[in-house]
Amino acid sequence: MTDRISPLRRLLLGGVAVALVVPPAGADTLRDALVKAYNTNPTINAQRAAQRANDENVPIARASGLPSVDASGGYTENLAKSSGSSSNSFASPARQATGSTQLSIPVFSGGAVRNSVKAAEVRVDAGRDTLRGTEGDLFTAVVGAYMDVIRDEAIVSLNEQNVHVLDVNLQASKDRFQVGDLTRTDVAQSDARLAVARSQLQTAQSRLISSRENYIRLVGSPPIGLETPPALPNLPSSPDTAVDVALKDNPSLLAAQKQRDATRFDVDVARSQRLPKLSVVVGGNYYNYLGSLGAGTGVRVGQTGTAATAGLALTVPLFQGGRPAAEVRRAQALRGEAIERATDAERTVISDTRSAYAVWQSSLEVIASSQTAVAANRLSLEGVRAENSVGNRTILDILNAEQELLNSQVTLVTAQRDAYVAGFALLAAMGHAEARDLGLDGGALYDPMVNYNRVRHRISDWGDGQTPRAVGTSTVGTPAQNAAVTTKLDPLLTTPVDTDPPNPPVAPK
Repeated sequence: MTDRISPLRRLLLGGVAVALVVPPAGADTLRDALVKAYNTNPTINAQRAAQRANDENVPIARASGLPSVDASGGYTENLAKSSGSSSNSFASPARQATGSTQLSIPVFSGGAVRNSVKAAEVRVDAGRDTLRGTEGDLFTAVVGAYMDVIRDEAIVSLNEQNVHVLDVNLQASKDRFQVGDLTRTDVAQSDARLAVARSQLQTAQSRLISSRENYIRLVGSPPIGLETPPALPNLPSSPDTAVDVALKDNPSLLAAQKQRDATRFDVDVARSQRLPKLSVVVGGNYYNYLGSLGAGTGVRVGQTGTAATAGLALTVPLFQGGRPAAEVRRAQALRGEAIERATDAERTVISDTRSAYAVWQSSLEVIASSQTAVAANRLSLEGVRAENSVGNRTILDILNAEQELLNSQVTLVTAQRDAYVAGFALLAAMGHAEARDLGLDGGALYDPMVNYNRVRHRISDWGDGQTPRAVGTSTVGTPAQNAAVTTKLDPLLTTPVDTDPPNPPVAPK
């Protein structure tokens, strides 16, 4: 377990300190977001509650094989007697109080109890894997939301720069048109490009607001100055390696396989309904006629009495209308369903793992090509502006070069987001992206074994649990998000597109 945990634990314990030595005050790291989600997200807390309910199925199943004690009592008042001297107060005393107790000890139940307990225990194990899967899914969603905010903030910043540059360029183009250096077509081109840039900025801003609200939904608080996350370690070298690990450790697959295994015991429980059942029964009775027995006869008789009984109770089913066979067939059909669902889970894990690996690799390739494109487009924009200054390039050429640089930068930040999210999803598919793997230290980690060990052997009829209360935090008080960003502007893009008009031609001598 230690070998599997250590790489990602080093990632979030030490990696952040290396990549971000002095984070700004109030800034959030990816680790902060994961800790908040782990402690306050209602989805994972609901799954923990569901697992605690699942734990109770073991003592419930075991209770059928434990002794049971019943007590009953009654009081009878004889309100009407037959008239005449023949009335016999011995046969119909005026009143009677009774009490009885019975102890029943199951001896043989055809294996129903044993198999029910085994099925419940296997399902508890499956529930723990389901809880692991919920953790992995939540953390993957948090990483996606975290990277979405970073990506969309960068895109909004790039588009704001673009609008600023194009706005300055439009004003310069209008000024030059007034003095006859440019044509109306040049002004129209600048005006049209600015309008398009503003619409792109509006779209980017709406996506940023949506990403921030989604972050709040998962983490429970607004994103503040999100820091660039550290690199993901211990990623597989091939899709086959990833699949091999996933088939062993993926929690969703393990849960489906254990649910399948539990149904085998369900079939045996159903078959036990056709077998005899034997119990040891011990009972005691008490009666009291309250002085009414033999009243008026002059005969003194005892008014109270006790009795004790002990014996065996044997039940042999002979005919139950076909119900046992129907229950066996139903259990067998449900086992068939569980077998197919386990196979489907296996297929899904293989597909998800290979897909995540492919997206991760593809995004890495896109990052490399985008970095090359950004560098090339920077040089191209600088060159086009220089050529425009001597009259060899038009305003449209500059606008196109600036748009190409913007597009390549957007592609780069998008690919960086996709690569990181796909890499984390790959770790999650391999079963290595849960709280214990990440080394989260925002308090003690939730251990489902604590509740299971507390309740599995409890036999008290009065051992209620704690009154449920909300653990997940509400986001009612969080402010509505906006699209404001504080990212530094690219110096190249803050330069107006057209600030240095071409020199007027020199007349030949």
